[in-house]
Amino acid sequence: MVSTDTTQLNRECSSWREHLRSYRNEMSQLRDQLQLMASGEKDKEVLTEVEHYHNQFYIQQINIHDLKQAIKNHDRRLQVEKDPASGHPSEQALQEHEELHGQYEILEHTLNELRSDFRNFVAKA
Repeated sequence: MVSTDTTQLNRECSSWREHLRSYRNEMSQLRDQLQLMASGEKDKEVLTEVEHYHNQFYIQQINIHDLKQAIKNHDRRLQVEKDPASGHPSEQALQEHEELHGQYEILEHTLNELRSDFRNFVAKA
């Protein structure tokens, strides 16, 4: 991260939260698509996969919520903990920001992988 300005960090937090909201909505849509697909399905292998994806969508929605809340709390702390003279965040806040960014990237990768796997499953079923 090049900038250590609090305003920039706040913008990054807002962007992450907005993307997480989009992912949450997408997971809901995929779950709805899964439920439609599963209705009337008799094949046990397909139903096992349906259960797997249902569980994954649920788990990832919890992960999205938890990370979104952590980012929201971090964003609030950035406002409180900044150096009044310089306007820059503390080293601890910067470290937390980097950790949250890492968690965001990992979750984003997981969600993209889940989406891709699910679309492949739907195409085969």
